[in-house]
Amino acid sequence: MFSHYQALKERERYLRAFGVEPPAEAGKFDLWPGYMGSFIRRHPQADVGDEAVPMTEAVSGMFGLVPHWATDTKIARQTYNARSETVAEKPSYRDAWKRTQHCIIPADAIYEPDWRSGKAIATRIAKADGEPMGIAGLWAAWKSSKGELLHSYTMLTINADVHELMQQFHKPTDEKRMVVVLPPERYQDWLEARPEHSMAFMRPISAQALVALVDRPAASVEL
Repeated sequence: MFSHYQALKERERYLRAFGVEPPAEAGKFDLWPGYMGSFIRRHPQADVGDEAVPMTEAVSGMFGLVPHWATDTKIARQTYNARSETVAEKPSYRDAWKRTQHCIIPADAIYEPDWRSGKAIATRIAKADGEPMGIAGLWAAWKSSKGELLHSYTMLTINADVHELMQQFHKPTDEKRMVVVLPPERYQDWLEARPEHSMAFMRPISAQALVALVDRPAASVEL
């Protein structure tokens, strides 16, 4: 599961890649479920016809989707990845999917364990061209018992059993998965897609477009 990723540090790089300023409180650089990061969504007032309203906005949010019915934010520890095959039915995600609360999650890299040696070797996966990843996701808004508003988000995943690169990760007995890395030219299309078109975006990025490097060769995690 994709529970660890790196956000973008540089404001200029964020703006250049996604056409929007990062939020003032962008959160952490090294992100795990329950941490605050950022995501990009279609601006809620994008259709009002006011030229002063941008088409998109970057929002601070919790990594791990917190549905409106949750009693607290602990659920984020389990809802950081949404399987595209079941996202329309799972209670945690179905409302966001039905309402096409699509978002883009800016990332410099994601981390996955390579188990081919028998140990989980942390591996950094990034785009081969050095550009940021725009990962397809869903967002939600949640209010605490005190009335405090929290935004949150999840990454959408697809099967990777036959992907030349991503099939190398996770335990040998586990299904291979990968996040949906959107082509930059489809960013706005994803944010504006109607419900019946959402699944058309659930496609893998080519193995040649990615590069994987061992993060810390001396570090490994025992079974």
